[in-house]
Amino acid sequence: MTRKILLKVLGGSDPSQALRHGVNLWPPFLGAGIRVKHIASDMKAIDVEMKLRWWNANYVGTQFGGSLFAMTDAFYMLMLMANLGRDYVVWDKAASIRYRKPGKGTVRAEFRLSDAQLDEIREKLKALPKYEPKFTVEVKDEQGIVIAEVGKLLHVRLKDAVAKDASSLEPRDGERMQPTR
Repeated sequence: MTRKILLKVLGGSDPSQALRHGVNLWPPFLGAGIRVKHIASDMKAIDVEMKLRWWNANYVGTQFGGSLFAMTDAFYMLMLMANLGRDYVVWDKAASIRYRKPGKGTVRAEFRLSDAQLDEIREKLKALPKYEPKFTVEVKDEQGIVIAEVGKLLHVRLKDAVAKDASSLEPRDGERMQPTR
């Protein structure tokens, strides 16, 4: 299937809408009932929700913690990748979740990325080989009460820095590499 046809099927020519439709069809999200409700065209805002269903409830009938955690996965990484561009390598490095209260209905998470955060990352990488920004997202219930806080640690570096690191591993003239097992 060509890219143009795929874009049309998933949401037209707007890449953010195509991404929204694609993510909503991703099996782990589809199976957990996680829905991306909105992606801003500049990829600086994403809204996600999950309704409580029998298939995503835990033993006591509240939102399953793994599904709450899954609904926060990868969004900051995708937002940074889209906004920093192809000259940067972005990875999720670590995450933590703190459950504050049981989720008994529909829950939502809002991901926001500011120009100031993007500028800070670019500035840090002018002096550092890598930067590991931290983000926090709150999962809230229908009344806006926080039921979980998720901390995300990302790894960001310039692609040139990755290439330099890789080239330092190659043998120089007259050197031999010792095989590793």
